[in-house]
Amino acid sequence: MKYQATPYLTFEGKAKEALKYYEEVFEGEVQGIQTFGEADFPTPPEADDLVMHAQFKKGELFLMVSDSFLGSTVTIGSNVSLALEMESEVEIQKIYGALSKKGTVIMELQDTFWGAKFAKVKDAFGVIWDLNYTKPQE
Repeated sequence: MKYQATPYLTFEGKAKEALKYYEEVFEGEVQGIQTFGEADFPTPPEADDLVMHAQFKKGELFLMVSDSFLGSTVTIGSNVSLALEMESEVEIQKIYGALSKKGTVIMELQDTFWGAKFAKVKDAFGVIWDLNYTKPQE
């Protein structure tokens, strides 16, 4: 098992603005933006233009970015999580179980519409982990 934690930044309706800012500051590039409106997921029309997921890269700097879902508030300090891509279903279940044992489950481990198993857990020290295992294409 090898892990590379990726910072995941969450904004309250300002993800596109933040991405433009990071493009200028770091002279990097946005590598794709998916809005809530483009996703195969039921959302109210006012969320259509909000960023569901985006990636930013400059050299070794890699960030993932999204807007919070409508009705969710962003608290500065808890708007950053660490995303881990798991190598197997067994591995994600093991890490999810270990983190949730003394932590708080924010989103239960579940199958997603993007073809992955995913969970979000705040650990015993307040660190938020986004666990993802992308299933092989059939």
